Amino acid sequence: SDVGPQKERVVTEEEWLQKWETGNIGFHKEQRHPLLQKHLDVLLNGRSGLRIFFPLCGKAVEMKWLADMGHSVVGVEVSEQALKDFFSEHSLPYFEEPVPEISGGKMFQSTSGNISLYCCSIYDLSSSIVGKFDGVWDRGALVAVNPRDRQRYATLMTNLMEKNSSCLLVTVSYDPNKHKGPPFYVPESEVKSLFG
Repeated sequence: SDVGPQKERVVTEEEWLQKWETGNIGFHKEQRHPLLQKHLDVLLNGRSGLRIFFPLCGKAVEMKWLADMGHSVVGVEVSEQALKDFFSEHSLPYFEEPVPEISGGKMFQSTSGNISLYCCSIYDLSSSIVGKFDGVWDRGALVAVNPRDRQRYATLMTNLMEKNSSCLLVTVSYDPNKHKGPPFYVPESEVKSLFG
């Protein structure tokens, strides 16, 4: 695919953590994403009580919105600050516990039990740790992972999804020669080759 100079670009975990620490989080949105609102029926497909996964969740406001609808939400994020901010900004009581299968991994869970957020690398997760999901909301994950890791990411997402699940994926379109990313440019042809 023609992704120009982005192909070799690598953003480290430390760089992401620094963005959270310095408040350089222009990717975070305070309002629910209009595309999720518009296409929610595609994700839910008439079903209730779903398990919905938020890869690289940050402190996405949609997590509480879907949990309030009766769904179970699971997210993953490297920034502990982002996860704690999520709970405090929504005044949600939570508890924290280690994830034995992940070195240094933690899980933050709402006391109501319907929101579980893992603090670790997304690649530390597996279905044996988090189970499988009925739906995935990828608003900024595929466009944030390093281009060389896209196949690894797509394989993980596929392995975490139930047979009849849906994934809503948001990408951005622009000339990759003019912006180094992230967000990275992911052409539609690559989305199709990654996810079918």
